[in-house]
Amino acid sequence: MSRSKGFSLVELAVALAIIALLLAGALIPFSTQIEVRNVADTQRAMESVREAIIGFAQATGRLPCPANGSTPAGAAGAGTEVKPFLPCSFAFGVVPWTTLGVPETDAWGRRFSYGVSPAFADMSSTTTWSTTPTTTPTSPANQIPLCTPTPTPNAPTTFALCSLGDIAVFTRGGTTTAAVPLSTAIPAVIISHGKNGAGAWQTNGIRLTPIPSGNDEAANVNGNMTATPAVTSGYLSRAFYSRTPTPAASGCVDPIPGGPASTAPLCEFDDIVVVISPSTLIARMVAAGRLP
Repeated sequence: MSRSKGFSLVELAVALAIIALLLAGALIPFSTQIEVRNVADTQRAMESVREAIIGFAQATGRLPCPANGSTPAGAAGAGTEVKPFLPCSFAFGVVPWTTLGVPETDAWGRRFSYGVSPAFADMSSTTTWSTTPTTTPTSPANQIPLCTPTPTPNAPTTFALCSLGDIAVFTRGGTTTAAVPLSTAIPAVIISHGKNGAGAWQTNGIRLTPIPSGNDEAANVNGNMTATPAVTSGYLSRAFYSRTPTPAASGCVDPIPGGPASTAPLCEFDDIVVVISPSTLIARMVAAGRLP
């Protein structure tokens, strides 16, 4: 009479090790798929925000002001544009999701940052058709050339065909790490701070710790880094960045716009940036009858 033979402890250990390796191999692609989905969902949400901002301009004649990111969700004024009497209280904050009726956060649960050029968001009665240091809030420098429309746009439109923004978006890549302009004279920019969320406002009104000053992601946090005139079509602009995602690296350097390139690796970057270009905004305003 024969007896069946079971697995030895060594054989069981080998089998379990193989199963563990197979499970690990399956989990890694799944986590990658989640991140791909988060990026795609965030990009779709940002496109809806972009369309809502343009629609707001078509309805009111101006771009919306940013909301205050430090206001917790559910509190008075959460998600509404901050504008004491127009112009805006500030030119950089978060997307006014309540005002626009758009999603409050990206796929990682953080609010979208939003920057606007002052001349595109003030009152038509100010006749500040150009973005200049005299607009409120102030801009880095005079638009060149200055905008002097004839005739001037009818109220309530606050900007003209010749108005240019004070926002420039830079990128890096190819054979050099130097910053190069991707888009200039931009009326508005929308930013998701990505998976790492560095500097993003949360729904509780608390900001995640920003990354060290000088990195490209730091420029996307406050909207107060300026770029030299030589690389922004003749006048000083606020600098933002949009580039290929880059993992963290020790000893990294993100050279300033107009500065020398570096042989050090670029710093971590996973922000997603969407711009509203002057040509797109002007074309949509003309189509809506807000501009001649």
